[in-house]
Amino acid sequence: MSSNFASNVQAKAQEVAKEDYGKAKVLLSDAARSGAYLYPFRGILYVLTHRALWKPFYSRILPTLGLTAGVLASMFFFTYLPQLAILVFLNGPLAVFTTILLIFNESSTIVNIISRNFLLQDALLDTFDGTLVARNATNIVSEGRQLKSGNDPIGRLGKILKSPFSKFTPKALVRYIMYLPLNFIPVVGTVIFIFLQGRTRGSSVHVRYFQLKGWSSSRQRDWLEHHAGPYATFGTIATLLEMVPVLSMFFIFTNTVGAALWAADIEQKNTQMAQGTAPNLRESAKEAE
Repeated sequence: MSSNFASNVQAKAQEVAKEDYGKAKVLLSDAARSGAYLYPFRGILYVLTHRALWKPFYSRILPTLGLTAGVLASMFFFTYLPQLAILVFLNGPLAVFTTILLIFNESSTIVNIISRNFLLQDALLDTFDGTLVARNATNIVSEGRQLKSGNDPIGRLGKILKSPFSKFTPKALVRYIMYLPLNFIPVVGTVIFIFLQGRTRGSSVHVRYFQLKGWSSSRQRDWLEHHAGPYATFGTIATLLEMVPVLSMFFIFTNTVGAALWAADIEQKNTQMAQGTAPNLRESAKEAE
C-alpha cells in the first residue's frame, strides 16, 4: 500500500512538473517573440540620444544620489555582518558575494520606495509622457494632460488631467518581505528572488499607459495575464539594472523611457504583442464596432 502511495505521489509530482515546465516554456516563448527584454536597453540608448528627456532626470539627480548613497552606506554598515553570519552557513564561501548582492537588492528596493513616492513621481510621469510625445503618440497623452505647441517633448507637457502613477502599496512590501528568505538558498534562491521581484516590477511598468487608455482594472488584469512573459522579462531586466549602485537612479529613468517606447510600439502596432489581444479585449473591440 505504501509503495502504491509513493508511486502515486511521484506520478503527481511529475505531472505538476511537466505542467509547470510547459507553462514556463510558453511564457519564455512569448517573451522572446515580443522582444520586451530589449526595451530597458532601448530606453538607455533613447535617453542618451535625446537630450530633451534629460530635464526631469537633472531636476532630481542630487537629492536621489544623496538618498542612494545614504541607504547603501547604512545598509552595509548595519546589516552586512549580521546577514553574512547567516548566509555563510548556507552559502559557504559564496556568502561574501551573495550578501553583497542581497544588500544591493534591499537598498534598491528601499530607494525605489522612497524616491518613487516622494522624490521622483512627477519627474517619472513627465519622462513617460514626454517619451510618448517624442514618439508622436500625442493622441493618447492628450487623454491624460494638456499639451502645448513646440518641438521640445518635455516642454510641451502641460497641466495633468489624470492623476499620476499609483504609489507603492503595502501588498508589494509584504510580497518583498515574504520572498526575502529565498536569498538563503545558494545562488538559485537569489535568482528566483530577483525573477519574482522582476515579475512584480513588470506588472506596474504600464500603469500610466493603461490609465491614459482608460482601461478598467479587469481589462488591465486580462492584458497582463495574457502577456505575463513579456512583462516578467522586462521587469527582471529592469530590476537588475536598478540594482547597480550609484547608477540606479539613471536606470529608473531609462527603464521608464523603455516602458514608454514599448507602449508607443504597442499603440502603433509595431510589436508582436499588438498582433494578438486578450479575449476580453477582443470582445470589447467587437462591441465597439
